[in-house]
Amino acid sequence: MGEQLSYSLEPLAAWFRSLSTPEPIVRWGHPLMMGIVVLLMGSYVVYTGWRGRTSPAGSDESLQSFGEHRKVAPLMFLFIAMGYTGGVLSLVIQKQPILESPHFWTGSLAIILLSVNAALAASGLKSFLRTTHAYVGSLIALVLVVHIVLGIKLGLSL
Repeated sequence: MGEQLSYSLEPLAAWFRSLSTPEPIVRWGHPLMMGIVVLLMGSYVVYTGWRGRTSPAGSDESLQSFGEHRKVAPLMFLFIAMGYTGGVLSLVIQKQPILESPHFWTGSLAIILLSVNAALAASGLKSFLRTTHAYVGSLIALVLVVHIVLGIKLGLSL
């Protein structure tokens, strides 16, 4: 399956290779951009979500925090989803196997969990689902920390 995915993406990867982008940018461009998204946006989303949850219900602080959380979380999800596809393409550009990378699998898990959490948020968030949403969000943050570590390890091994 990984070979088929690489084969399907090869024409696009070949086009990117033809641009003669310097090797450090090819190797570290994705990690740098996604590190910014995950560390800055992700920590802000976690912070505002938990601040809203732990503030007194209906308080200005709670309402403001949840409002910020609702604005930034969908953008973070969008950027992570785009970065995921860019990361897969980056592996193909560098002629690396896709499915053999633990970094690929943690990224896939993060996308699945983000999708689950988005569905929970879209459900109207009854009390139990709000709690589930909060803890799944925290789990996503932990998965993304592991993902970053594996990404750095991958980048250093190329």
